[in-house]
Amino acid sequence: MHEYSIVQSLLNRVQDSLRGYDVRSVRRLRLRLGELSGVDPGLLRTAYELCAPGSVCDGAELEIASVPALWRCPACDRDAPAGARLACPSCGGGVRLLEGDEIVLETIDVEVEHV
Repeated sequence: MHEYSIVQSLLNRVQDSLRGYDVRSVRRLRLRLGELSGVDPGLLRTAYELCAPGSVCDGAELEIASVPALWRCPACDRDAPAGARLACPSCGGGVRLLEGDEIVLETIDVEVEHV
C-alpha cells in the first residue's frame, strides 16, 4: 500500500508550501486523482486520516476529484475512449494518454492570522 508514502509526501509538500506565511490552520486540500494513477482513493483517504493528526493538516478535509482517462490520436487529433483496444476509432492509429494518470495537489485552503 503505497498510499501511505503518497500521503506523507503530500503532507511534506503542504508544509513546505506554507513556510513563510502566517497560516493559522489548513482547512481543506483538493487533489486530482487520475483513474490510471494506480492509487486507490479509499486507501488514500484512510492513510490521510491516520497520518494527518499532529501534522500541519490536522483537522483539514481531504477532497479528491477523480480524473477519467482521456486518450487522443496524434494522427487525426481525435479523442478516443478507453477500451480493450487502444486504437483510434477514426483512423486506427495509436492513441496517447492525455490525462488520467496524475496525482495533483490542486489547492490548499487555509485560515490566516489577522495582522
